[in-house]
Formats: sequence, C-alpha cells, structure tokens
Amino acid sequence: MTVLVTGGGGFLGKAIVRRLLDRGERVRSLSRSRHAELDEWGVASVQADVADASAVDAAVEGCDLVFHVAAKVGAWGPRAEYLRTNVEGTRHLLDACRRRGVRRFVYTSTPSVVHSGGDIEGGDESLPYAEHFETAYPETKAMAEQLVLEADGEDLSTVALRPHLIWGPGDNQLIPRLLERARAGRVALIGRGDTLVDATYIDNAADAHLLAADALAPGAACAGRAYFIAQGEPTPAHALMNGILAAAELPPVTRRIPARVAWLAGALAEGVYWLLRRKEEPPLTRFVARQLSTAHWYDLSAARRDLGYAPAIDTREGLERLRAHLAKEASPEVLPG
Repeated sequence: MTVLVTGGGGFLGKAIVRRLLDRGERVRSLSRSRHAELDEWGVASVQADVADASAVDAAVEGCDLVFHVAAKVGAWGPRAEYLRTNVEGTRHLLDACRRRGVRRFVYTSTPSVVHSGGDIEGGDESLPYAEHFETAYPETKAMAEQLVLEADGEDLSTVALRPHLIWGPGDNQLIPRLLERARAGRVALIGRGDTLVDATYIDNAADAHLLAADALAPGAACAGRAYFIAQGEPTPAHALMNGILAAAELPPVTRRIPARVAWLAGALAEGVYWLLRRKEEPPLTRFVARQLSTAHWYDLSAARRDLGYAPAIDTREGLERLRAHLAKEASPEVLPG
C-alpha cells in the first residue's frame, strides 16, 4: 500500500511514518521542508505547500490512503494564512483524493474546535463546534474538519481525530517552549492550577491514527465522524507541567497568576504586537490564557468502541521515557578511540 502523510517530518507525522514503515507500507511525505531523517528512512519526500493544488495532486497520485497531519498551528498570525493552509490545503487534498481514487482519508483535528472558553469535563463528540474563536487556528481547523466529514461517501471514506495536547520525546514545540521559559523563570500556573487536563502521549496519538485508518471503510462506524483522543487519565494541570519539568531536572512551578489577569495580559500583549506589526507570537495570548486556565478532559468511549483505541503508554511511563530522552540529549556523545 502507498500512503501519503502530509507534515511527515513533524512531531506526529514522523511517528505515523515510522509505524507505517514498520508495517511494510510504501510511504510518501508532503512537507514544505526537507527532512534528513525521512531521507534516511527511504521515505519519498515531496517538498511543497498543501495550498499548492497542483503539487498536492501530484503527491496524492498513486496513493491508497492519506493522513492529513500538516497544519498551520499557533495562536497568532494573519487569519488569511490559516485559511490558506488549514482550509484551502485540506480542500485541495480532498479534491485530489477524489480525482485520484484514494479510498481513505484520516484527518488530524484538535479538541479546540469545540472550546468556547469554559471548562470541558468529560465532554464527548456531541459537543457542538464553538460559535466564537479567539484565534484563527481553532476556527480554521473547525472549518477544515467539517469539510473532511462532509466529504465522506462511497468513494472516499473520511474520519477526523482530535488528539489533545500531544507530548513526548521528539516534541519540537510544546516541551522546548516550556523548558526554555522555565529556565528563564517565565513560567506560572494560570488560574487555580488544579483544573484537570487529559493530554496525549505521542505513541498513543500515532497508534490512534493507524487504528482509525484500519477501521475506515464505506459505511464503517467511524466513517464521517470525529473522535477525541487522549490518555484517559485526567490530571491536574500543575502535576502534568511539573512532571515534564521534573523529567528535565528542573524545579516545579509554584507561582500562580489569576485567570482573569492572564487573559487581560494576553489581550494587552496581542494589542501591542498588532500595533507594532510584529510577526512572532506574543509571550501570552487570550487563547493560551483560556486554554491554560480551564479544564479539558474528554469521554473516550467512542474511540474505544469504534476504533479499538486503548492507550498503550500511560502518563507515568511517558514521563519516564521523556526523562531518558532528555538525559540522552543533554549528554554529549562519546566517540570511541
């Protein structure tokens, strides 16, 4: 089988690619950048933007299955850029799949598509899309997810997964940012700090994608549906954050900022960055303040039932693996002789 993974050089994309290769599949990656590790693995890499319809069409040709993982992420930046990558890029992929006879399409979404600003405790897939978004990322992911689910039919079966807060060894976004800010003394708990969150260890997120692909077929229970993916271990936000810091041998965070103060600080930072026309993301935004001060954990019953999802790596083992990975990264390699 020939499989296309968009964003195959990213954190989640690479984990999916590795599993596909281990299963003996022919893998193709579509990414804007070249990735040496994929070259070493023998992955056929297409260097292009998902917003380029002709490049997408060429990348999809001859494929049996597509994992659409690539996205423009973040809490800052022009809405047009998010629309171009997340919505138009997804539309191009779906159109190309129809033209080229691809039968299965697995889309990586986000739980943020249903986050309206308050706590989500044990929420399931009956939650409606949010009516208001404080940033373009969840808004455009919601638009793209709806395109994917509406595309499900006899010729093309589609499914969307909503993994929450993916972390683990090899993460190049969440963990490096947290560690950098912790070392600079710029980390604080927002709100009570004891709100529960249910994150997703990288191996479990990748496994969920392959399970979804294996279950997907015309008329399958998962076809045309979205699923929350997480550990199934709601954990106090401060415990998860401090567990990651402990894995890097950093002290725990104890300083707290009231949720309202953090939200106002995020709004102020956004205003200043907008006035100065700065392209980099502010140190805090309204969206991030809301995310860090509210509960986020989900009922995984549907994923367990329809996909056979059962997290293989629990949070404790994941933190131990992260500790070993960070220790290896910190130790200079000793060459023989």
